[in-house]
Amino acid sequence: MSLLEISNLSVAYGDLFAVRDVSFAVETGAVFVLLGANGAGKTSILRAISGLVPARGGRIAEDGRDLRGLAPNQVARAGIAHVPEGRRIFPNLTVDDNLTVSFLKERTTEPMAAALAAIFELFPRLAERRRQLGGTLSGGEQQMLAIGRALMNFPKLLMLDEPSLGLSPVLADLVFERLAKIGALGTTILLVEQNATCLELATGGIILANGHVVLAGSRDGLQDSEFVRRAYLGV
Repeated sequence: MSLLEISNLSVAYGDLFAVRDVSFAVETGAVFVLLGANGAGKTSILRAISGLVPARGGRIAEDGRDLRGLAPNQVARAGIAHVPEGRRIFPNLTVDDNLTVSFLKERTTEPMAAALAAIFELFPRLAERRRQLGGTLSGGEQQMLAIGRALMNFPKLLMLDEPSLGLSPVLADLVFERLAKIGALGTTILLVEQNATCLELATGGIILANGHVVLAGSRDGLQDSEFVRRAYLGV
């Protein structure tokens, strides 16, 4: 059974459909990419999974459990962590406080100190700035903090909405390298991106356009497709 199954998902805002009949499955341990341009429906899919917007139709299931109708806090307690676009850290809290305020004791048998230690091992720069206010961090450091905050509860599924957005190529590569390590440690990842470089760390994914799936496949299949080469790689 897949960790996450999306079947015929539709999301609408009033009469405007952002997503229509999208289906995909994310296996445990996978790094699954939703790739597409602005307005393709990628963010709406993540928001529907997290319970932030209601699905107009279809099914959202984690480990066979239907998530539709659950509040966002219930989805988080089910083991799904969401790193939203724009990071959304608490600028007036320290790095330490940004992390600890997100800890859900009932989600894990590990103590909070163990969660912090794991985050600081993954992102040593956060350890150096742990007493610094979140709003004074660089863009790349804020993205590390947003990812670290989501990992505090040892989620089964980590969802990230365009983590490379607004970062320099060097910092974007660093974020992708850290995500590859997170995946290698066993966390399943659902990654939304416009940057086709993310396919390097993916096991598979789908390409979205105007709320529809236009291509699905393995990493190699997507990278070798004429559509991706033409639309994203310029070749």
